[in-house]
Amino acid sequence: MEGTMTTTANTTHATTSTFGALIRTGVIAAVAASAATMAVAAAGHAAGVSLDLAGAPIPVAGFGVLTAVFSLVGVVIAALLSRFARRPRRTFVRTTVVLTVLSLVPDVIADAGAITKVLLMLTHLVAAAIVIPAVARRLPAGPVAATRA
Repeated sequence: MEGTMTTTANTTHATTSTFGALIRTGVIAAVAASAATMAVAAAGHAAGVSLDLAGAPIPVAGFGVLTAVFSLVGVVIAALLSRFARRPRRTFVRTTVVLTVLSLVPDVIADAGAITKVLLMLTHLVAAAIVIPAVARRLPAGPVAATRA
């Protein structure tokens, strides 16, 4: 009986550590992606690309803020999938790739010049290229038991 209690405690600790690692990795990836999208936006602006959308300028910091918010939404999705999905990594990658493609739609139809649209789409792809692989590596790849306490 004592060995069973120890195993349960160790399993719970391992799950908590894995969950903590997922969250830490996600937050670090969100910060890195935010910095990267601001750098892309700033470089584009320095190269003469307009950051105006519907006649109003998008501040460079705005790229970072929105990247952080949506990256953290992705981390929440990963946390939920780690708990409820049968194959968390595969489900996360598929879900976030679809969401990334959908995130390009507003850029395509935005009231902005063609090169500005390309720059906006590039920032989405840069953020996804940083966050998705980093978070996916922290998720179990194989089948996970469907019922968890």
